[in-house]
Amino acid sequence: MKFKNPKVVILCGGLGSRLSEETKVRPKPMVKIGSKPILVHIMEIYKKYGFSKFVLAAGYKHEIIKKYFKKNRKFDVKVINTGTKTLTGKRIYRLKKILQKEKYFMLTYGDGLTDQNLKKLLNFHIKHKRGATITAVRPPVKFGELILKKDSVKNFKEKPQVKFGWINGGFFVFDKKIFNFIKDKNVMLEREPLTKLVNVGQLKAYKHKGFWQCMDTMRDKLLLNKMLKSKKAPWIKK
Repeated sequence: MKFKNPKVVILCGGLGSRLSEETKVRPKPMVKIGSKPILVHIMEIYKKYGFSKFVLAAGYKHEIIKKYFKKNRKFDVKVINTGTKTLTGKRIYRLKKILQKEKYFMLTYGDGLTDQNLKKLLNFHIKHKRGATITAVRPPVKFGELILKKDSVKNFKEKPQVKFGWINGGFFVFDKKIFNFIKDKNVMLEREPLTKLVNVGQLKAYKHKGFWQCMDTMRDKLLLNKMLKSKKAPWIKK
């Protein structure tokens, strides 16, 4: 299948209140993992798979993101202020003029890392011809798992992946017809628009069983930094 190079939208506008130790002074996507913001790590993941055109839907402290990319020109990027209190659905709607000529576009949040093959995600979406494709993941549990036989411990697994159930991994592909489901209303993408897509059979799931980790809290930030420092960062492919 011939590779297309659709735009990549990254949602960067939220307050990041659960990581307030950092987000009092900077937007969450600008919190550093190692020497660079997690946002740059995300963009580098896409760039490895040939995606080179980025649209950043900024909001809270958007001027910090604009200033960073004015100085760092390694990416083809547009930073759009979509509002501080704007919910994710309306952030996408406010990019309609930029995206309406795209047959489809990639989208993710500005706080999640993965080792998934994003080109395969796009090809899966093209093959199934639906309005949207969502990445489904099984995240690691927060606590270690004890394998017991009666009252004896037979094995201990440090934070294994959950065995049942899938959650939204935050890496999407959308057809341009998504704008039939997102109107000029301040709604969460994950509620009304995606629910409408489900109801008409227009949402497919791409199952990713590899590495995925979001950065919601300080604990998550420390974990990702520990992985990077130990040179065991799965999202960085050699």
